[in-house]
Amino acid sequence: MFNIELRNKALKIKMVVFDVDGVMTDGSITYDENGVEYKTFNAKDGQGIVMLTKAGIITAIITARENATVKHRFNNLGMTKLYMGQKNKIIAMKELLSEYNLDFSQVAYMGDDLPDICVLREVGLACCPSDAVGEVKDICHFISSKRGGRGAVRELTDLIYKVQKLSV
Repeated sequence: MFNIELRNKALKIKMVVFDVDGVMTDGSITYDENGVEYKTFNAKDGQGIVMLTKAGIITAIITARENATVKHRFNNLGMTKLYMGQKNKIIAMKELLSEYNLDFSQVAYMGDDLPDICVLREVGLACCPSDAVGEVKDICHFISSKRGGRGAVRELTDLIYKVQKLSV
């Protein structure tokens, strides 16, 4: 089902970190006439995150944007840690590692665009949706068959859940 290298990387994962735009969403940014920003999230992706969190995996978001909708989604899913407004994502990632006494090999990160590369190059399991930019796909260990906001997150969470034989 999974190649041995991917399986071995997934077995080590204690923390899963996600970008938002293009990963947890399809990358669309919608504004109303008052400049209020809207995002659409996938319920199945959310359920995958909830399952990992309940099984004891640390779940986090690192995003470059500041958005109340993201904070609401984070809280709704009961995730562990949220970093917004992070232009240099590796700084937030290093803070997470220090706080939870983990090393990069124990982290899966899913990103889709150039600002994610600094983290993807370091983590034990670098992941992206099928519609990520080429530079990201070139360095990822796991490329989902699904697009961002359309099941990519769930495919990753299911991989970890199954490989580690987790239960809630």
